[in-house]
Amino acid sequence: MSLRGWLVSLQAMDEHDFRELTDPYRRELHVHCYRILGSVQDAEDVLQETLLAAWRGLDRFEERASLRAWLYRIATNRCLNFRRDAGRRPSAVADWPVPPPEPTRRGEPIWLEPYPDSLLEGVADSAAGPEARYELRESVALAFVTALQHLPARQRAVLVLRDVLGLRAAEVAAMLESSEASVNSALQRARAALDTRRFPGARERAPLPESPQERAIVSRFADAFESGDIEGVVALLTDDALLTMPPQPLEYEGREAIAEFFSVVPAAHGFDRFRFAPTRANGQPALLYANQDDGGPNGIVVLALEGERIAGITRFRLEPETAWPGARS
Repeated sequence: MSLRGWLVSLQAMDEHDFRELTDPYRRELHVHCYRILGSVQDAEDVLQETLLAAWRGLDRFEERASLRAWLYRIATNRCLNFRRDAGRRPSAVADWPVPPPEPTRRGEPIWLEPYPDSLLEGVADSAAGPEARYELRESVALAFVTALQHLPARQRAVLVLRDVLGLRAAEVAAMLESSEASVNSALQRARAALDTRRFPGARERAPLPESPQERAIVSRFADAFESGDIEGVVALLTDDALLTMPPQPLEYEGREAIAEFFSVVPAAHGFDRFRFAPTRANGQPALLYANQDDGGPNGIVVLALEGERIAGITRFRLEPETAWPGARS
């Protein structure tokens, strides 16, 4: 029986059949939703909505498009609807133990979460089409996903569909019920906006993932921070290293600015109260941290590396009792 014949035979399709049909696409769809939404939990919610909508709409599936393309169409439009329905996020609430030093600049609050590398297992570069401009590691890197969140939702979706998944303009236009001219215009504006943003860490100059070189840099950073050796931390940074802490709009660029921040805010907590555990997020090395008084983990620091140096530090707070997959002792 053809795929079309199987799908329209709804009386023969049960939940097990449906899961068998869609399971090969679940992980890549989850990553797709994360890129557009910037939140692991929101991506999971939209993925479940997508699969439910697909289950209910099996009788409307047309074999002119592949099942994968049909699922991406549903997922993308669910993401856009989610962004519209979410409205404005609440204001970022500061939780500083002491007032932080004046930042290098202030941006807009970005509601973003790190993506555990363990969820990337089974997602391959081969899933992208020939017109893709980004490999998987580049397209989940924290700086890239952060830059996406600055784009209007529709431009964000078009750029991901065209440059990450490598779909043709005609395919994207059909997914978004738009014209090819509109898609190409949105893509041009999105690319121009991304070109104006700085991406800390260059993939071609970063150590190989999980390599001894990468582990050594991360270990030196953790050891220096835990011991309160700010000079040791700063020595690991590039001259134009960038420290950000979503959703806080404060950005600290350069060794001097970052050193001043560390000497004020983490110092107020007491460096000896922090303990780090290595992990990975967004295809990059990361450190879970715990405040010994609270248990933890309290947050995660994601590092962008360039050669033997750290070009980007992004700190996220974690909700109490958050279970982060992939932590190592």
